[in-house]
Amino acid sequence: MKSIILQTATRYLLPILLLFSFFLLFRGHNSPGGGFVGGLVAAAAYALYSIAFGVEEAKKLLRIEPVYLIATGLMFALISGMIAFFSFDTFMTGKWSDFNFPLFGKLGSPLLFDLGVYVVVIGITLKILFTISEEVKP
Repeated sequence: MKSIILQTATRYLLPILLLFSFFLLFRGHNSPGGGFVGGLVAAAAYALYSIAFGVEEAKKLLRIEPVYLIATGLMFALISGMIAFFSFDTFMTGKWSDFNFPLFGKLGSPLLFDLGVYVVVIGITLKILFTISEEVKP
């Protein structure tokens, strides 16, 4: 059963939840928050969309298979560890830029790792959700 009220509310809530997930992601490299919590909020936004409009519409909105998100996030996390490794430091040692960016502060490899976690959490959560939500066809 499709609800016009839920569909209308979801159209407004989806961008707000995605912006809030980005806020949590970028806040987390200096304060509580980060990739895991931000990824869960973003996945919850897509879950709400799939409840309101159906799984197929949510997949169309996402535009990418969740498995590719998982692989991309793992690649970001690996690259963040390799930055220190190629600087002849211990693997996963945090490295920061010398420049102070407005709104973000000093950017570094921990933010890249958080971005990887963010993308992996979205991918895994949506893969589970889409797999469970699909109807079994005879």
